[in-house]
Amino acid sequence: MGSRHVIDPITRIEGHLRIEIEVENGSVKDAWSSGTLWRGFEVFLKGRDPRDAWIITQRVCGVCTEVHALASVKCVENAVGVTIPDNARIIRNLVHGAQYIHDHPVHFYHLHALDWVDVVSALKADPKATSALANKINPNSPDSGPGDFKVVQDKLKKFVEAGQLGPFTNGYWGHSAYKLPPEANLMAVAHYLKALKLQSRIAQLHAIFGGKNPHIQTYAVGGVTCVGDLNADRIGEFKYIVKEARDFIDNVYIPDVIAVAPFYLDWAGIGGGLKNYLSYGMFPGKGGKEPDNLWFPRGIIMDRDLTKVHPVDAASITEDVTHSWFKYAGGAPLNPSVGETDPWYTGVETATDGKYSWLKTPRYDGHAMEVGPLARMLVNFVSGHKETVDNVSFLLKTLGVGPEVLFSTLGRTAARAIETKIVADKIDSWLDELLANIKKGDLDTFTDFKMPDKARGFGMTEAPRGALGHWIEIEGGKIKNYQLVVPSTWNGSPRDGKGQRSSFEESLIGTPVADPERPLEVLRTIHSFDPCIACAVHIIDKDRDEIYKVRAV
Repeated sequence: MGSRHVIDPITRIEGHLRIEIEVENGSVKDAWSSGTLWRGFEVFLKGRDPRDAWIITQRVCGVCTEVHALASVKCVENAVGVTIPDNARIIRNLVHGAQYIHDHPVHFYHLHALDWVDVVSALKADPKATSALANKINPNSPDSGPGDFKVVQDKLKKFVEAGQLGPFTNGYWGHSAYKLPPEANLMAVAHYLKALKLQSRIAQLHAIFGGKNPHIQTYAVGGVTCVGDLNADRIGEFKYIVKEARDFIDNVYIPDVIAVAPFYLDWAGIGGGLKNYLSYGMFPGKGGKEPDNLWFPRGIIMDRDLTKVHPVDAASITEDVTHSWFKYAGGAPLNPSVGETDPWYTGVETATDGKYSWLKTPRYDGHAMEVGPLARMLVNFVSGHKETVDNVSFLLKTLGVGPEVLFSTLGRTAARAIETKIVADKIDSWLDELLANIKKGDLDTFTDFKMPDKARGFGMTEAPRGALGHWIEIEGGKIKNYQLVVPSTWNGSPRDGKGQRSSFEESLIGTPVADPERPLEVLRTIHSFDPCIACAVHIIDKDRDEIYKVRAV
């Protein structure tokens, strides 16, 4: 038996996650993923007006601020049988697309990059050589002169000399797993700071048609409420900010991924994990019904077979609680349409054969599935989605590798960058659609409806982190039952009743660990999923009604 090590909490994620690993002969032999906070939204949604669910559920998370609102309105619209106007479809696509071009660069630079970039090493870099590197990677790279990099290096030096690294404090600097030369590290630090500034600018996109960020205000069951913003000025403002974002994506983000990847090609064979991939699809087109009208198709890849995409049947989704701190009246896994959220904390503090997580365990037809950017790009690619095929093929050709590298930690990271470019490039066409409707005098954004006494429905979309579904049962015009199955529940859940691992746990098997006390390699793979445990679980003391405060030291 190998040695046991606990990483708690995992930092640079949303929420609280504990990873326990067993290391033997320098690599991970076994792993356990534990969400340490209880998800409780399903409980306090009961008895509320279904039309209010979208406002409440988007408070599940402050990072993916729009995605729960979208899944929720789609869920209720499915239950009551309402079809939204075309303008509402377009505006939702725009706001949803803005979430992606904001979220993915933030993840790469501010949550994940420090797993690959040795910040302190940048102090040894030659700013002239760094400038030459940046311009070689992309001649259009902004602020890439020697003086620009010298300014960043001087700022970093002040941090170090003061004994405080600011945003770079928590890192395993000097770890043997870091492979970038000092110049590449300095370039990455400069782009980290540039991305930090840009994210506030991109967040304004949500305010244009969503009212604010975080937590948009303009969605509604039946459409959207921002009819007053259907004008050329607002469209022009949106277009201009998207252009800024697209310039950064094309000239900084994508080139950085291409530049870093060759130093870590061994990670194209690490962290692959599961062999099954699920995408609900997103971005509906004009006319038709979902999933047939989705620009990103809905589908499943089984056993890494890149010759076929299987259809998704919502009835085949279940949640198991064998190793979760919940209990079901009948004990067997349940479809979310009849799901139960009955917390049952057994007091287990470590990963054992018993219950060890507040995350339920979703399965599709009994199979564990990976969700997220890699799953979407794989389903898109096999479905013949032109933009995905073109961009994935370009990246593989540039790196001189085959498609097998996609099934890895590195592939997961590259898929997120590819998706960012694909979505950013699409946005102008949606703006053109909206402008064309306005010129025709079409300002309709809402379809009225009558709330039924009884109904059931579900809403499926994709969050940046993966497949997101909401299920509702209405009785007496109120919410009788509401269930959320979120991306990090799919990926980060504990084993099921058959002992099958989910994505986090399976992806860590075989991961090299040079120093268990500094588990940089484990963080690389876990961060490649961009965990959002706040979406998956929440905590409250049922007896004292007190919210817990957790301090990481």
